[in-house]
Amino acid sequence: MTYLVAANWKMNKTVGETLEYLEIFLPSVEDLTNIDIMIAPPFTALASASLKLEKSNVKLGAQNMHFAEKGAFTGEISPVMLTELDVNYVILGHSERRHIFGEKDKLINQKMISAVEHGIRPILCVGETLEERELGKTLNVVENQIRSGLAGIEKDLVYIDIAYEPVWAIGTGKTATPEQAQEVHRFIRSLINEISKGNDEKTRILYGGSVNETNARNLIKEDNIDGFLVGTASLDPKKFYKIVTEVMEV
Repeated sequence: MTYLVAANWKMNKTVGETLEYLEIFLPSVEDLTNIDIMIAPPFTALASASLKLEKSNVKLGAQNMHFAEKGAFTGEISPVMLTELDVNYVILGHSERRHIFGEKDKLINQKMISAVEHGIRPILCVGETLEERELGKTLNVVENQIRSGLAGIEKDLVYIDIAYEPVWAIGTGKTATPEQAQEVHRFIRSLINEISKGNDEKTRILYGGSVNETNARNLIKEDNIDGFLVGTASLDPKKFYKIVTEVMEV
């Protein structure tokens, strides 16, 4: 299985800043093979980034999308608009979409189905809050989010990645220990193996939650961690490159 290291820039970087970043980052990874790298800039920078990444080994991702191809959905972006820009990945169900913008499992599932139908590889984000972890509900929460997110596309897991992002570790500087992450990743691996009836060999399970160039090496050593979804640390091209190389050295 090829590792995936994905950057989620969230609401950061203008078009100009995106191009400056890529000028630094792309030459540093142009000779890297046997690893998948994805960058998800803001929507405003997708078109410029797409042109810049056209002949590179770095894939383009979007941070969200609507499930419909078109319609009266002010402020939304459709899968058709993304495919026109050669977007390869889309991040769906991120905790900030769930907890800040109130997205529910049913809506996330509609987006997942639409992404697969339009040939965009979704990264389904799942994870528990601190309260849920302290109440011992971590695995129940993660299972419910996965089963809901994958409803109707269980046969398509070969085209899907899952990112475990404990909500209490996102942007807080706190990181799940390798052992904590491995416990949940092992559970997810078993679950998707059950859901897919053994056809899970290409479904990667990423870890996210304050991943940085310092902790990446210890985390990636765990058996069921197949890469990272990186937030803050991905905003610096040198730090993001360091994370990529840490993964490659395993």
